[in-house]
Amino acid sequence: MSPKPPIAPRKPVACPPLHGRRRTDDYAWLKDENWQQVMRDPSLLRSDIRACLEAENAYKEAVLAPARALRAALFDEFRGRIREDDSSVPARDGEWEYYHRYREGGQYPVVCRRPAGGPARGATVGKGGNVAGHAAGDPDTTDEQILLDGDAEAAALAEAEGKRYYRIGDHGHAWNHRRFAWTVDENGSELYTLRVKNPETGKCLDDVIERCAGGFTWAADHQTLFYTVLDDNHRPCKIFRHRLGDDPADDVLVYEEPDAGFFLNVSVTESRRFIVIDAHDHVTSEVRLVDAARPDSAPILVAAREPGIEYDVSHHGDRLIILTNAGGAEDFKIVETPLEWSKPVPPPSAALAGTRPHQRSPVESPDRAHWTDLVPHRPGVLIVAFSVFARWLVRLERENALPRIVVRDLDNGEEHAVVFEEEAYSLGLAGGYEFDTDTLRFTYSSMTTPEHVYDYDMRTRERTVRKVQEVPSGHDPADYVTRRIMAPSHDGEAVPVSLLHRRDTPIDGSAPLLLYGYGSYGMSMPASFGTTRLSLVDRGFVYAIAHVRGGTERGYAWYTSGKLAKKTNTFHDFIAAARALVEHGFTRRGRIAIHGGSAGGLLAGACANMAPELFHAVVAEVPFVDVLNTICDDTLPLTPPEWPEWGNPIESEAAYECIAAYSPYDNVEAKEYPHIIATAGLTDPRVTWWEPAKWVAKLRATKTDDRLLLLHTNMEAGHGGAAGRFDRLKETALVQAFVLHVFGLE
Repeated sequence: MSPKPPIAPRKPVACPPLHGRRRTDDYAWLKDENWQQVMRDPSLLRSDIRACLEAENAYKEAVLAPARALRAALFDEFRGRIREDDSSVPARDGEWEYYHRYREGGQYPVVCRRPAGGPARGATVGKGGNVAGHAAGDPDTTDEQILLDGDAEAAALAEAEGKRYYRIGDHGHAWNHRRFAWTVDENGSELYTLRVKNPETGKCLDDVIERCAGGFTWAADHQTLFYTVLDDNHRPCKIFRHRLGDDPADDVLVYEEPDAGFFLNVSVTESRRFIVIDAHDHVTSEVRLVDAARPDSAPILVAAREPGIEYDVSHHGDRLIILTNAGGAEDFKIVETPLEWSKPVPPPSAALAGTRPHQRSPVESPDRAHWTDLVPHRPGVLIVAFSVFARWLVRLERENALPRIVVRDLDNGEEHAVVFEEEAYSLGLAGGYEFDTDTLRFTYSSMTTPEHVYDYDMRTRERTVRKVQEVPSGHDPADYVTRRIMAPSHDGEAVPVSLLHRRDTPIDGSAPLLLYGYGSYGMSMPASFGTTRLSLVDRGFVYAIAHVRGGTERGYAWYTSGKLAKKTNTFHDFIAAARALVEHGFTRRGRIAIHGGSAGGLLAGACANMAPELFHAVVAEVPFVDVLNTICDDTLPLTPPEWPEWGNPIESEAAYECIAAYSPYDNVEAKEYPHIIATAGLTDPRVTWWEPAKWVAKLRATKTDDRLLLLHTNMEAGHGGAAGRFDRLKETALVQAFVLHVFGLE
């Protein structure tokens, strides 16, 4: 007999009336009124909610019992594609090189350093093209110092407190290399604890700071840390300054953000000249700078916030270099602005050598009135990111959904591009510690090509492959095909779709297909390499990514035309991509599984409501599906900063109507739906557990078919799921086993 699904009771609650609209929510009870405390201590979850979530978990396991062997096989396949004793390419910082590695069987990274100048293995190639063969990137561990042993820390936490979740947030060394700090999340709620140790002795200092947002940065005195803390509603709203040895209770408040719609972040410029305090929502930013050599000095405002104006700040000599959309630069431009100083500025190495040049202080705020173009705006060419070096300016830009890296000589203004020849691929700037260098590190992959880490000499234009991602169980890119097609959407816009399939997969409409999408916050979905998707592709699936509006694959206008009142373009684009894939013979109607996570889960849920007949299965991981209720609740962590993305339905009747028309939870109907699996994390502060739980409960009570509807809640994790690298693979195996099960492909 088939397992009987749990039925969540209906307990109608009247929602606060808005704009004359009244509605009730039958499953509002699945939100614990004590949710802030549950984020900190999951054992406080109300018993009736816990019983509901656990019943759903038990039902999911019972339904998928026939696929238990498949889940195990998938996990083994995933793990077989990982080099278990893998390591990153060391990044040099003066006399040391820093890197992380994994042990055979280890779940968590081991953060290490070694003296600089050790062997650097790699293969050098010319000014263009890919390297042939394999280049190892393993560091020489002869003189290695372990700075942070993730496996040992996680084991100690589990033994002492019974906690099974452990995630390293940020880590970094003081610039004289004599102290090392890191942050850890112990339950998935993204509440971090900051600790400091002496790397020579391995002894931890007494400095322990709770409730951090995860990120921090050192100042030039090697004794001061700047960090962000969360308020009671889980928002990063304050920047504090801590001096080693002081009581954290006495830490100095450097800046407090008064607007609940703006979050704070702290970082340092590549030159290590300034501490950067960044206040931002999704479309507006405001930056303050603190002299890193005088950490007790007051922050200097760069430019006052102006709605819709974004800017990121870096430093070079006597100027700031800024990426911004000011002045109508929709796809962004790079500007410069002079800094005036009361006395000459010593070279950056002076601060690194331990001196404290107290005489340095800005005397003029570099506001927008002083900005002049360095890289002008070019419509349709989106500047995604930039890095500043002593002699070079590097930018990552995207045109027609393809990235490229452009290097500018800051002495003469000459530029050249780093390009690749595949039809669809991914590029990323890898960053580093050193400012005075001619070496740029970047990553490259495609849907068929494993990730390559390159060191690029910006002067000679030679590329050295420092590491190629290994697939121990074997991977031959020639066995696969990657393609890109354009799908016409409802209004004539062309939606890029990236594809991967085996070369021997018949393209006659018979293949099953998994279509992935996101389409929010201007995030671009790269056509990069992924090992887990190969398990579906090797079983005959076509894997596709729809680069829908709401992302920035085709410029910033691609983002703005998929948000606020135009949000439904995202959903229409995704449906159009599915239909185009059918028309091109990659699959057929009813042979498509769709997949999205977080805001991509909203995409999947909305499309399941709009065109259920197209799809055979829906995978919605931590899905943002209760949009109207969430965006009307200004006490939730992300709601005020989200209003520029979705609209403010509390103040705007038009925004209320728009969201109400597409919110997946509010538009569940009595009709047939595809097979559906949704996931949740009990300590997730981004998409709270009750969103997918309510959605599943309402679907089960409303839909007219008998197809599978499952909910998996990780009771010990948050938005990112399990923290350990192998535990995460088990969750991926669950999702893929569900897809293969409902397609009858066990």
